[in-house]
Amino acid sequence: MRIRILTLALAASSLLVLSGCAGSGDASSSPTTPPASSPAAADGCGYVAGGGAAREVTPPPAEPTVTGELTAVVETSAGAIPMTLDAEGVPCTVGSFVSLAEQSYFTDTPCHRLTTSGIFVLQCGDPSGTGRGGPGYSYPDELDGTETYPAGTVAMANAGPDTNGSQFFLVYEDSELPPSYTVFGQLAPEGLEVVRTIAAAGAEGGQPDGAPATPVTITGVTVG
Repeated sequence: MRIRILTLALAASSLLVLSGCAGSGDASSSPTTPPASSPAAADGCGYVAGGGAAREVTPPPAEPTVTGELTAVVETSAGAIPMTLDAEGVPCTVGSFVSLAEQSYFTDTPCHRLTTSGIFVLQCGDPSGTGRGGPGYSYPDELDGTETYPAGTVAMANAGPDTNGSQFFLVYEDSELPPSYTVFGQLAPEGLEVVRTIAAAGAEGGQPDGAPATPVTITGVTVG
């Protein structure tokens, strides 16, 4: 899964796309306009097996087991990134993230992509580091069509509608994106500062889109 980035000059005429592999998702597909509501949790979370797993894990239970607001800390080689997770609003997404964290899926995983033009995100969650790895299952979006992506947003990358897997992105400056990416958390101020410090070093080769110039590795994720 890749984030296809366009510069601000092209943003008016083209869609900015954040993409990521989930199961057998097509990394080249573009999200379309989301539905007005997402009934995934009411009907069960619909975790569907598919594609090779970058790291073997057991999918979460179909019925959400998390509620309310949770706190999480993504420990990285660049510092701790604390955040809150909205299990009340998007229980399937948070349930998957928590399950993966509890199974150490994210441990020793690189944040493989940084964008510094047009949109401003650090993308993580693929143990393979290729931007194409997922957990071996996918699940539906949890969207209401009003999603925005200001600095501090934590959201899922995808390869089109209902292709969520394990890859997520951290927004470090306000970014214009269509409401096609499930928002499941918010960075704490100190977590946002860590991501901004990573972004300040830029991407490899001074490019606006690529691997962080200073490699970043997730060493663990705790949820409490």
